[in-house]
Amino acid sequence: MTQHPVATGEIPAHESRRWQEDMADLVTDPRELIELLQLDPQQLPAAFAAAGEFSLRVPRPFLKRMRPGDPRDPLLLQVLPGAPELQPRPGFSADPLQEAAANPVPGVVHKYRGRLLLIAAGQCAVNCRYCFRRQFPYGDNHLSRGQWQRALAYIRARGEVREVILSGGDPLVLNDRQLGWLAAELAAIPQLDKLRVHSRLPIVAPSRVNDALIAWLTGSRLTPVLVLHCNHANEIDGEVRAALQKLRGAGVTLLNQAVLLKGVNDSAGALENLSEALFAAGVLPYYLHQLDRVRGAAHFEVEDGRALQLVAQLRQRLPGYLVPRLVREIPGEASKSPLLEPV
Repeated sequence: MTQHPVATGEIPAHESRRWQEDMADLVTDPRELIELLQLDPQQLPAAFAAAGEFSLRVPRPFLKRMRPGDPRDPLLLQVLPGAPELQPRPGFSADPLQEAAANPVPGVVHKYRGRLLLIAAGQCAVNCRYCFRRQFPYGDNHLSRGQWQRALAYIRARGEVREVILSGGDPLVLNDRQLGWLAAELAAIPQLDKLRVHSRLPIVAPSRVNDALIAWLTGSRLTPVLVLHCNHANEIDGEVRAALQKLRGAGVTLLNQAVLLKGVNDSAGALENLSEALFAAGVLPYYLHQLDRVRGAAHFEVEDGRALQLVAQLRQRLPGYLVPRLVREIPGEASKSPLLEPV
């Protein structure tokens, strides 16, 4: 098989240096986060306790977009560990989507016909406090090169699978040499025609979008799609817009999936601003997810009736192509399930 250019290892050092420096300099100590943002230190005991259950990880470029002294900043609320995470709530579990039952071989999550997930990495650049995979068994899905071959063989044996989704964790925490190798292996599987990447990194650390990333993402016969995860317009600054423009200019389809979060984006104004900011950056709103009921995230949940009201208000304010589809993921269903207003 002909090697993909990125898989040869011929990547200039300057291509990867900055984003790797950003990843090596994450804020992981609740005390530092609270001090940098000039917040009440009385939050520290609860923040340390919650971080002991699910660690704190915040890239500094994302931190710089938060408002100092504002405990209700919508970006801060997504990443700051706190006491509500430690309060058990009925109906919230470690595996709300029952993905353990859809994990046929290490590294593969296969829930829907025609597409499947490859768990390319077991960590993210940022630990979102509502993450539905905050307790996923990544250790059992961390693949050696031989195990990758087993995952690839699973895909080859399923002719109905046309799209592979690189997920995680966040697949873009891997270096471009690894990802270039994987993209080349997938491009050699005849039935595949699309390569989708789900990532928050271009939002929280836009230095990750470099020439090496674009080379492997666009350098094969597979149609590239990048699904971003952005929940609030304040997450998009000039550096993010420049990174997204670079991707779009290279022919990558850019979509966004947001999660509806109480206190973060649960107003028509916040959702309208998000859609407009995304579109101005070359991204189409795709999904607005109702919260997956993972243990520790109950304080973010928005009731279905309120969610439907918000989307109805969006339809009055925005053209249809800027209104994301309100969905919930239900274990065992053949696709995401739309939330619809009662007839």
